[in-house]
Amino acid sequence: MNGKEIKTVPDAKLRLEEVGLFYGANHALRNVNIEIPATSITAIIGPSGCGKSSLLRIFNRTNDLIPGARVEGVVLLDGVSIYGSDMDAVSLRKKVGMVFQKPNPFPMSIYENMIYGPTHHGIKDKRALAGIAEHYLTQVALWEEVKDIMHTSAMDLQPGQQQRLCIARAMAVEPDVILMDESCSALDPESTARIEELMLELANRYTIIIVTHSMEQALRVSDYSAFMMIDEDKIGTVVEFAPTLDMFSNPKDRRTEDYITGRYG
Repeated sequence: MNGKEIKTVPDAKLRLEEVGLFYGANHALRNVNIEIPATSITAIIGPSGCGKSSLLRIFNRTNDLIPGARVEGVVLLDGVSIYGSDMDAVSLRKKVGMVFQKPNPFPMSIYENMIYGPTHHGIKDKRALAGIAEHYLTQVALWEEVKDIMHTSAMDLQPGQQQRLCIARAMAVEPDVILMDESCSALDPESTARIEELMLELANRYTIIIVTHSMEQALRVSDYSAFMMIDEDKIGTVVEFAPTLDMFSNPKDRRTEDYITGRYG
């Protein structure tokens, strides 16, 4: 069952209005209208190829790095357009961090991974940087495991440890939102359980948006779910957005019911 109490009157952290996404001439997403509540976990679910990761990348403008990518519509973070001319993408990604499907520690020491972001954003004091590293590694329950090997390569950690390091690294620049793109799919069950426990703890302070293929995971950790699929024109869109328990127990759209019950996808 869901591990968090559902908020009855959510505050929208992110709002998408009539959002579409193009990769060159390819129309990837259209007519996306959702509000992501603050300090909660939202799961994006749906069959392969429906645009879940593409939607996730809209929230921190990672699609900007893809040649020919273009976003239409309105995307607001705390009421401010993230695609406005006065929004700097680097500053945005400080507020909206990303954790990828496969753990991607930088090929440097654990400590250097942890201070990379804070240093890039202007923190130079060594004592402050050491405190940041310890604080956020403690937050992801990794400090006790690595405190004596901080200057060894992060590549030597186990996959589950690497993924927790990547989450801590994202947190070290103090974002408001954490995006997680199937961040447990490459992990063993024990590591997955630890990451899910961590998500539930972090959602008290952060807005978390996850992409997952696992209906069980969506039920275990998310407060809200967005169900996506491709329409008759092979373009991805959000079919239904609702509190997770409501969606899974009483879906409003037949396509959602068919996917959740395994008749489709």
